[in-house]
Amino acid sequence: MADELKGRKIAILATDGFEESELFEPREALEQAGARTYVLSPKAGEIIQGVKHNKVGGSVRVDLPLELANADEFDAVLLPGGALNADKLRADIKAQEFVRKIERAGKPIAVICHGPWLLVSAGLVRGRTLTGYHTIQDDIRNAGGRWVDEEVVRDRNWVSSRKPSDIPAFIDSMIDLFSEVQPGMPASAYV
Repeated sequence: MADELKGRKIAILATDGFEESELFEPREALEQAGARTYVLSPKAGEIIQGVKHNKVGGSVRVDLPLELANADEFDAVLLPGGALNADKLRADIKAQEFVRKIERAGKPIAVICHGPWLLVSAGLVRGRTLTGYHTIQDDIRNAGGRWVDEEVVRDRNWVSSRKPSDIPAFIDSMIDLFSEVQPGMPASAYV
């Protein structure tokens, strides 16, 4: 299991207000499975501040600013939640472009909690089934998606979960999804 994701490069899109457990726990699991993870953020070279629900959490180093990131260089993307994080990212044009390129290439996307807001604003949820934090279900439905209240949902190249208590199931499904694609595999072979 330690090499299940060996050679894969995973982008993690986050900014101030990310839900700490939804970034740190999946990131650790990805790295333990052999993946290399990179935190991408609108803030070049700055430390971003996490939250633990409504309390201040830890920070994480930004590996690459979004304006310099090339979606073609990554095998998959992780979108952690946190209402402030997701609200800021959904309005960021570079973040929207990044996930659109990932989706067009058929690469895997793992998203949790408020993270689907970016997919909504990028115009990607029409016809998709996913979950997320219960307060964003109207946003998903209004964008043409189908929101379901389940611990983890797999829809083609996407896996989604609702909240921090879903993280164990989310991690298992994310690792399974990400392991299906070999590094450098053409998108047509995946979708």
